[in-house]
Amino acid sequence: MGEEGRSCPLAYRYSQADLCWQVSESSADVLYVIGGLYGNVLALDENERMAREEERQGRRVQLVFNGDFNWFNASDELFGAINERVLEHTVSLGNVEYELAHPSPGTGCGCAYPEFVDQGVVERSNRIIERLQNVASSHPDIRQRLGDLPRYRCLMFGGLKILVLHGDPESLAGWGLAHEAFAEGNEAGLAEWFKSTGADAMVCTHTCLPVLWSGLVAKQARVVVNNGSAGMGNLQNDPRGLITRIGASGPSVEPVATLERRGLHFSLMPVAFDHQAWMDRFDALWPTGSDAEVSYRNRLFNGTSLAAGDVVFPSGF
Repeated sequence: MGEEGRSCPLAYRYSQADLCWQVSESSADVLYVIGGLYGNVLALDENERMAREEERQGRRVQLVFNGDFNWFNASDELFGAINERVLEHTVSLGNVEYELAHPSPGTGCGCAYPEFVDQGVVERSNRIIERLQNVASSHPDIRQRLGDLPRYRCLMFGGLKILVLHGDPESLAGWGLAHEAFAEGNEAGLAEWFKSTGADAMVCTHTCLPVLWSGLVAKQARVVVNNGSAGMGNLQNDPRGLITRIGASGPSVEPVATLERRGLHFSLMPVAFDHQAWMDRFDALWPTGSDAEVSYRNRLFNGTSLAAGDVVFPSGF
């Protein structure tokens, strides 16, 4: 199986040819793909407020959650609230939800952390999922609903196949679409994945750092968007979350990064949730010295080391 927190169970893997075999037609004007909410109920409030504002401007919005909407919500009240609200929308699994619905012995958090991630982070994540699994055990109805979710979705939107993943086209917890993979250069692998899946765009999360990429595959422009996290800061000195917005028209508020390809606008949109209110909730659940506090509190306040220009690949397109 491998080391807990770094392993990738066979159940996480799928055939690339299957990913866009079944396509669901979306009738919305705008897609919000919301990955890595991490139990942040204030970020969920803001996502819904953003959608209502779009709808006031005459655009129908479909909220699509592609996993890890649970993580910090380690209380019965918050666990129930997050899941009941998210499950009203279009949803697919993250590794967190998979391990809540189908705990895999020896898997830990199911994050499949690569070697560059510190072992302390891995061990703390394994303990966080154990605590969350204990909370989930009191909600068998939610666990059942999570267990019925697909691992990915393919949506026909604006005439393009939008493949919505959690990790990458090989695994639910794959890191092939991580910021680090793009920084090292992964064009050959991307081209193969686009050819084998038939997707026009891939939208993912899981690896916690944002990416906006575009390139040519078989003479057609293709796009990858990794939103990083909807529930945590993603940029330097910026505690706002990010989501992926896709629409025929561009956003009416300033995105962190955006591009237009094949008639659709792909944007990384900031989620300016009530930060102090969320930190009050977080600190009550995860006090000083707790696993989530040690791993995440600094990021929740200060974001990451990335500037907005660092998320765009290739740079300067």
